[in-house]
Amino acid sequence: MKALDANVLYKVCSLSDLDFETTEELKELKEIAGQDRALEALRFGVGIRHEGYNIFVMGPSGMGKTSAARQYLEQQAADKNPPDDWCYVNNFEHAQKPKLLRLPGGRGKTFRKDIRELVEDLLSVMPSTFDSDQYRLRSDEIKSDVEERRERALKDLSKEAESHDLRLMRTPQGFSFHPMKKGETVTPEEYLNFPGEEQDKFQEIIAVLQEKLEHIIRQHHQWIRKSKQKIRELNREMAMSAVAMLIDDLTMKYQELPAVCDYLDALKQDIIDHTSDFLKVAASAAGEEGTALNMETFGPYEINLLVDNSEQKGLPVIYEDNPTLDKLVGRVEHISQMGTLITDFRLIKPGALHNANGGFLILDIVKLLTQPFAWEGLKRALSNHEIRIQSLGQMLGVISTVSLEPESIPLDIKVVLLGDRLLFYLLLEYDPEFPELFKVAADFENSMDHSNENQAIYAQLIATIVRRKKLQPFSRAAVARIIEHSGRLANDAEKLSNHLLSISNIMCEADHWADKFECQVVEREHVQQAIDSQIRRADRLRERIYEEIQRGTILIDTIGEKVGQVNGLAVADLGNFTFAQPFRITATVRLGRGEVVDIEREVELGGAIHSKGVLIVSSFLGERYAKNQPLSLSASLVFEQSYGRVEGDSASVGELCALLSVLADTPIHQWMAVTGSVNQHGQVQAIGGINEKIEGFFDICLLKGLTGKQAVVIPESNVKHLMLRADVVAAAKAGQFYIYPVSTVDEAAELLTGVTAGELDEEGLYPEGSINSRVQLRLQELAKLRCEFGHSDKGSNDKNGVN
Repeated sequence: MKALDANVLYKVCSLSDLDFETTEELKELKEIAGQDRALEALRFGVGIRHEGYNIFVMGPSGMGKTSAARQYLEQQAADKNPPDDWCYVNNFEHAQKPKLLRLPGGRGKTFRKDIRELVEDLLSVMPSTFDSDQYRLRSDEIKSDVEERRERALKDLSKEAESHDLRLMRTPQGFSFHPMKKGETVTPEEYLNFPGEEQDKFQEIIAVLQEKLEHIIRQHHQWIRKSKQKIRELNREMAMSAVAMLIDDLTMKYQELPAVCDYLDALKQDIIDHTSDFLKVAASAAGEEGTALNMETFGPYEINLLVDNSEQKGLPVIYEDNPTLDKLVGRVEHISQMGTLITDFRLIKPGALHNANGGFLILDIVKLLTQPFAWEGLKRALSNHEIRIQSLGQMLGVISTVSLEPESIPLDIKVVLLGDRLLFYLLLEYDPEFPELFKVAADFENSMDHSNENQAIYAQLIATIVRRKKLQPFSRAAVARIIEHSGRLANDAEKLSNHLLSISNIMCEADHWADKFECQVVEREHVQQAIDSQIRRADRLRERIYEEIQRGTILIDTIGEKVGQVNGLAVADLGNFTFAQPFRITATVRLGRGEVVDIEREVELGGAIHSKGVLIVSSFLGERYAKNQPLSLSASLVFEQSYGRVEGDSASVGELCALLSVLADTPIHQWMAVTGSVNQHGQVQAIGGINEKIEGFFDICLLKGLTGKQAVVIPESNVKHLMLRADVVAAAKAGQFYIYPVSTVDEAAELLTGVTAGELDEEGLYPEGSINSRVQLRLQELAKLRCEFGHSDKGSNDKNGVN
C-alpha cells in the first residue's frame, strides 16, 4: 500500500497568489472575514423592530465576536439621531416618588442649566422685589392699618371711661382703669376713702369697660392675624410677580413638552411657598461661598440628568463589562447623616440599560449569569419594556431603610449577548423566557474555506490587525506563513481558522521578534520564531513524557514485532497547547462466551465513547466471523500504563487490529502506530487531532532513532486535514517516515502485520494464510472447544442426576 506523498502533508500558501510586497499596500477590512452567516443574522436582528428579537452571538471565545458585533452595531448606529435624555426631578407632593421627564437628546443638559440659572436669578430678583418701595409701602399700609384700628378703639374706650370718671392707663404690665376726681387720677389711698357705694359703682363700671378692653385686645389679635395673612398674600403676589416672568419664559421654551410644563408649574408653586428660603439665603450669601450654599440649599430644585445624550453621535452602543444588577438597572444611593441613611432623587444613578436605551447593549452571557439576579433583572426589563430601579436588598427584603420609588423608564433597546454555543442551547432548553426574548442567533463559524479569494481576504485581515495594533508591516512571505498557520489552527488543509485571537497573538509576537532583530518588516522567520516560542513555553509536560518514553519508563517500542500489541495515539489538550502521547494497546484472547472486556471501563477510567468503540469492535468480530457459530472467546483490551481517563473512539482500529493479531497469531510491526475509529462493517472513520498524533509518534521515533521504516496509519478521510510540521514533511520526503491512509480495517491489518487480509470467496472462505483466514480458523477452534466443554459438562450433570 502506497504512503502519502510529502506534498500532501502540508498545504503551502504560494507567494504567487499574494499580489503585494507588504501589508502597507493592503486596505483594511470593513467587515470581519468568513462570517457571512453571522453578519446576516446581525443585520436581520438589528433591522427587525418586533418584540423579542434580541440577538445572541455565539461561538468560541477568541473569534472576534465582541469586536465584530460592536463594529457592525456602531456602523448601523452612526447615522441615526441620538435618543432622548431622561431626568428625574423632585415630586413636591410625594418626595419619595420622584417624577420622570423625557426630553429630546441634548436638551436635558440645557434644561438643567436653565433651572440652575432660574434659581440664581431668583436669588437676586427676590430680594430686590421685597426691597422695593411698592412692597414696603403696601406692607407698611397693612401694618399701620392694624395699629390705627387699635388706637381708634382704645381712644373710644378711653373717652367712654372718662365719662365715668375713669382713666385708661398704659403700664408695662398692660392696660388698667383708674378712678378720677375733678379730672385727676386718685391714688389708691384716696380711693380707699371713697364711700362703699361709690367704690361698688366704680367696680361695676370698670368690669364693663374691662370686658370692652378685652374685646378690643381680641380684635387686635384677629387684626394681626389678618394682617399677616395679607402680608403672606402680598408676599405670594410679589413672589408671583418675580417668579412668573422667569418661569413663563421657560414654559414657552419647553411648551412642546407637556410633562416639563407641568413640572414648571409645580416648581413655580413650590418656589412661591418657600419664598422665605430665598430671602434668607440671599441675606446670608456672599461671593462664591454663597453660590455653593445656594445650590446645596436649593437641592430640591436640581435636575438629576440621568441620561445625557448631548455628546452622543448616533445611537448609543454600550458594552458593559461588569453586568451586576445595579450596573444594569441603576441604583438609588444613600448618604449617612447623624447615623441615619437618607436619600433623595438626586442620588438615583443610571445603569447600562439607561445609557443604552434607544440603542444597543452588548453583554457577555457568562459574566451576566454569574452575577446574582442580573439575568432575572435583564429579562424582567425586556419583558416589561421598562427599567424599574430596585436594589438587591429591596428585592430580597433584607433592607428596611426608606428608599425611593422612582417612575419606571420606558425601554426601547436591542440587547446583544455574547457566549458559546453550549450556553445558548442550555438556555434554550431550560429557560422558557429565553426563546421569547432572544429570537436571533448569530452563529460564528470556526473556519472558512481555504481558497485564493479567501487568502486575499485573510491578507487584508492581517493588514487590518497590523494597523489597529500598530505593528510593523508584514512581508508577503510572513503573511503566507500566517495563512499556513491558520490552516494548522483549523486542523484542516482546506480551511482557514477564524480564531482571530490566536492569529493576533502570533502577529504581536512576530512583531516582537522582528523588533528584537532590528528589522523594519516582519518576515517569515519571525512568524516561525513566534510559533516555536509559543510551543516552547507550553510543552514542558510533553517534554517530560517523551523523556520518560526515551528512558524506557513508559514502554513504547518503535522497532520489532509483537503479537497482540500495537502503538495507539492519544491527544492531551492543556487548553493552550495540544500534543499527542503514544500508548501501548494490548489484547489477550481465551475461550469464553463472546465477551470483549474493556479494562478501562471496568475500572471506570473509560468514557462512554471509548466503551462504545469497544462494543463496536465486539460487534464487528461477531458479524464477520461468527454468523453461523457462537463467538466463543473472552478478550481483554487495555491501554498499558494509562492512569487517567480514556475517552474517544480513535483507538478502536488499533484495538481491533490487536485482537486480530492475537487471534491470527500474527505479530504487529512496532515501528508503526495506528489511529482511527471503526464501524461495525470494518470501515475506518475520521478522528480528531490527526496532526498532533502523527507528530507525536514521529517525535518518539526521532528520539529513539529513525530507521527509515517507521510510519503512522491514519484514516483516508483524514488526509485533507493534514498540516504537518516542516520536520515531519522533510522526513517523509527523505523516505525516513511514512503516513499510510486506509479506508478499511483490512487495509490497516495488512500494513501493521505485513500479511494479506484476504477476501471471502464464493464458498465463504478466506484465502489460506491470510489474516482473516487465520482468525476464522482460530474462532472455529474456540467454538468447537466450547461445544466439547458444553457436552462434557452436560454428561457429568446427567450422571449425577442433575437436569
